Amino acid sequence: MQITVTFRHVDPTPALRTYAEDKVAKVARKYLRRPGDAHVILAVSKERHIAEITLQAQHVSMFAKETTHDLYSAIDLAVEKLEHQAQKLKARRSDRKGADTPRAGSAVSDGLERAEAPRPVVETRRVPAMSVDDAIGRLERSAEEFFLFTNEADRRLGVLYRRRDGRYGLILAAARQGRGI
Repeated sequence: MQITVTFRHVDPTPALRTYAEDKVAKVARKYLRRPGDAHVILAVSKERHIAEITLQAQHVSMFAKETTHDLYSAIDLAVEKLEHQAQKLKARRSDRKGADTPRAGSAVSDGLERAEAPRPVVETRRVPAMSVDDAIGRLERSAEEFFLFTNEADRRLGVLYRRRDGRYGLILAAARQGRGI
């Protein structure tokens, strides 16, 4: 990984250079698969100390800029922003690809892919059948934001929720056509 540090209106010190390089390299190694290059710009303008970091990786570019009263703290805050961006990128990639999907080049026998493991059900609740008025009373007594129930009148699934203005909203599932529930 190539890291370039540029100094603007500040004396280039080896301590600042190595500090910035180490911080950026640590984030790149921790979160990016194939980090490309990084460019760090450290600048001083009157009493503002500015750190700008651009990090290039495979198919992604991240940028962070921070202004403080100290260059070291500006570097730290900019690296924190980069780390947050990299965490989001990594989470997005793992959600999209899935944790159990085999990568290209991995050993899969006869080209057959593994069946996805079923996701465990954490909690199961029965949906009670009741009138809308009963559901409102139950929601008023609880601290929940919404309540799921089966409407006694038409046997449709309903969601009752608290609105920001203090009133209640009701969402009813569409009735199936052709047969009853």
